[in-house]
Amino acid sequence: MNFSQFIDHTLLKADATVSDIKKLCAEAKEYNFYAVCVNSYYTGLADSELKNTDIKVCSVIGFPLGAQRTSVKVFEAKQCIEDCADEIDMVLNIGLLRSGYFDFVEDEIRQIKKVVEDRPLKVIFENCYLTDEEKRIACRLSINAGADYIKTSTGFGPAGATLDDVQLMKEEAGDLIKIKASGGIRDRETAVEFVRAGASRIGTSSGIKILS
Repeated sequence: MNFSQFIDHTLLKADATVSDIKKLCAEAKEYNFYAVCVNSYYTGLADSELKNTDIKVCSVIGFPLGAQRTSVKVFEAKQCIEDCADEIDMVLNIGLLRSGYFDFVEDEIRQIKKVVEDRPLKVIFENCYLTDEEKRIACRLSINAGADYIKTSTGFGPAGATLDDVQLMKEEAGDLIKIKASGGIRDRETAVEFVRAGASRIGTSSGIKILS
């Protein structure tokens, strides 16, 4: 297993500097990670640093709370695409999902997928705030809206990815959509467990440690 190709090498901290993003990209090239995952402002910088490589630039939008207006998320997604993002990770509106506004949540995902077009769109649930039934509903809404991945967590909530959540998401989604596990994955054994449970991608800031 070439495990580097499962990893989105991630830096989303508020205090990340330009030098930090450049270092992230240099590490991605050294270790041949599949992608780097950055805040939307740094999309263009990451693209520039990764020119002439196969490493993807993944940009997060609506991050980390998901509570922005849909029009704001759509604008942010468009800007990321203009800045050469290869993939978009969006946070769904957690509060409206929990309020039962399922049509709204599905429509928001669909609107962003329309902007993203054939690029992968990953929908972040923030599972630590959701009941199992709400997680299952979020899976179905994401599939209906045409998303490409469902994702466990931002890494900024009170808890990150769990094996139980990935197993639940896989059980609900089957092969209709891929799964990205993220949040608190810091060692190879844990990462391998998530992949065996059904995750196609691992979002982590500990990619070097995992490979080492």
